[in-house]
Amino acid sequence: MSEKELITPVTPEEADDIRVTLDTEDGEIVCRILTIFEVDGKDYIALMPLDDQGNDNAEGAVYLYGYSENEEGLPALEYIADEDEYDAVADRYDELLDEAFYDSIED
Repeated sequence: MSEKELITPVTPEEADDIRVTLDTEDGEIVCRILTIFEVDGKDYIALMPLDDQGNDNAEGAVYLYGYSENEEGLPALEYIADEDEYDAVADRYDELLDEAFYDSIED
């Protein structure tokens, strides 16, 4: 088993239904997973907060966190406190959006 292989794999169909609930000072925020990606050998996750009806937020806000899984395959999120690290993660996420956009034009 490779290091990157998920212990509890998720099919693409299941991935669309997964929701992450963040506990914040302002209460719980329900998000959908946009993508999990790597920067400098570490995994990160992009989450989109949902509105009260369960739809994507109108502002297009995205939350970025460090991402890992424990031995049982349970996910853990880590706040990115370092500004340089956050900037690198945000830049890579923007690159992924650009790549997806250009791929959609070619199709």
